[in-house]
Amino acid sequence: MAALFGRRMRRGAASTAVAAAAMAALSASGAPSAVGEQPAASAAERPSAGASGQEEPSVTGDSPYHTDLPPLKGPGRNDPPDETPATGSAESGIPATVLDAYRKAEASLAASNPRCRVPWELLAAIGKVESGHARGGRLDTNGTTPSPILGPVLNGVGFANISDTDGGAYDGDTLHDRAVGPMQFIPQTWESWGRDGNGDGRRDPNNIYDAALAAGSYLCAHDRDLTVERDLHQAILGYNRSQEYLRTVLHWYDYYRKGAHEVPDGSQPAPGAPTGNGGKTPSPAPVRPGTPSPSPTKPGKPTKPAKPGDGSSSKPTPPPTTPPPTTPPPTTPPPTTPAPATRLVDLGDGALSAPAGERFAERPAVRAERADKKPAAQAKVRFTLTGETGTTFEGGATTVTVTTKADGVAKAPALLAGGKPGALTVKATLLGTTEPVTLGLRGEVTAPRADKLVRTDETELTCEAGATFEGRIALTATRDGQAAPGVAATATVLAGADPADGEKAADQGPYFLTPGDEPAEDRRTRELTLTTDAKGNLLLPELHTDDTTGTFRLRVETTGGAVVVLELKVTDPA
Repeated sequence: MAALFGRRMRRGAASTAVAAAAMAALSASGAPSAVGEQPAASAAERPSAGASGQEEPSVTGDSPYHTDLPPLKGPGRNDPPDETPATGSAESGIPATVLDAYRKAEASLAASNPRCRVPWELLAAIGKVESGHARGGRLDTNGTTPSPILGPVLNGVGFANISDTDGGAYDGDTLHDRAVGPMQFIPQTWESWGRDGNGDGRRDPNNIYDAALAAGSYLCAHDRDLTVERDLHQAILGYNRSQEYLRTVLHWYDYYRKGAHEVPDGSQPAPGAPTGNGGKTPSPAPVRPGTPSPSPTKPGKPTKPAKPGDGSSSKPTPPPTTPPPTTPPPTTPPPTTPAPATRLVDLGDGALSAPAGERFAERPAVRAERADKKPAAQAKVRFTLTGETGTTFEGGATTVTVTTKADGVAKAPALLAGGKPGALTVKATLLGTTEPVTLGLRGEVTAPRADKLVRTDETELTCEAGATFEGRIALTATRDGQAAPGVAATATVLAGADPADGEKAADQGPYFLTPGDEPAEDRRTRELTLTTDAKGNLLLPELHTDDTTGTFRLRVETTGGAVVVLELKVTDPA
């Protein structure tokens, strides 16, 4: 978590008093998120260990964050005693675009993950300590920062040691990673959790809409309910594993819940550098050659004046100096410009395929290579969808541009299948070359499916031979708990009550009549194909019987494997 702005950490007795007063005020308020010493996230909630056996970094690599606390209200401050932020106060003001991004992220997650119940005030609290709300709302018209907000180099000097994972695509550093953007994601975390919050077809950590939605999605991981205190605390600790960070975010969260208001973008001063870093102590800055280091003054008795003739001098003794280092401090070499890419290689294992209305399991992926067939980092690859299926990338776009990582790989966002089955093509084009290099990745949208089928009528399934069953059989198909429209289903009359009797259509017993002008005997069928309506409902035609008595089965199966088997009884005439 490292932004390059924010006020400095309070120091000395004054900061201790303010922090203690803030904790007391929150405890007295009875708020669910009142600050207290909480256990660190459990092993199940923390990121899993990698192949090396070491724990993977948090969202931000435990980078620095802003440690300022919100102002307190109460006696002695000439403020209202209810501890509520004064309307229009500077500290409760949030830049208009940033506030809009927090609220839109809350609304989006309420629709896609209603269990989580992430509040925009929590996103605001994290955005405050991470970047001072994108440097006080210094954004362009699309919500993107004019220049990247970068944390310190995560080279193990005072912070986590994270080698480069993105080829410098996000942070401009090809040796180590750095936290990026208003919500301070390190590149490898952004690769997993990055979202398109403004619908422009891109996932940009420097865009406040994308970053706010990504932060909310991460907080909701592990099926969390953020109205539950333990889930709330574990979510925040996953962002930065520091109890001080947890307390700071909770202070701002409670503060914004009591009142916040919109202010114009860029109207607030940009904060200074962040200072909190999860309790880790960064290495001291190197002393420049020739610059003496000040010696600390130790408390003690005052020095007595010198007496005449005792050999003492009235001149003060100069403080000792620390010799300058003989070896200059190490410097990080500037990133080198890689050789350009000249070709693309398809990394897919076959045709892309998904049922209509569902997400493709595989994301289109290619590798950009140089002339020597080595991976090309930071190459631009444009993915374009063609076809009549209505398929889009996640976020609704049909064209997106992706920058390759250190391994030369570019992955397009997830594909969302449209409602019309058919073929499609994903064209991957390497940009920046003298002659366009394009790959065509073929895909298909298959018929929609259902994973559950239930009977919804109460028709008696007993009938006399030579008659018609009373009423019609009704069923409803669903997928993931939602109505499944346009799903194909087959209804088949089977002989016998036991599956051992076979799954082929019976040649006697109950039957349906197909539409037409032919005689009824010519329109008899014991196997029908139907399609669910817009609400996922199936209404079977009337069932008739011939002169054969006994027990039969009616099997109804949808695309996707949802099955219902009903027992039909045909009795002798009364």
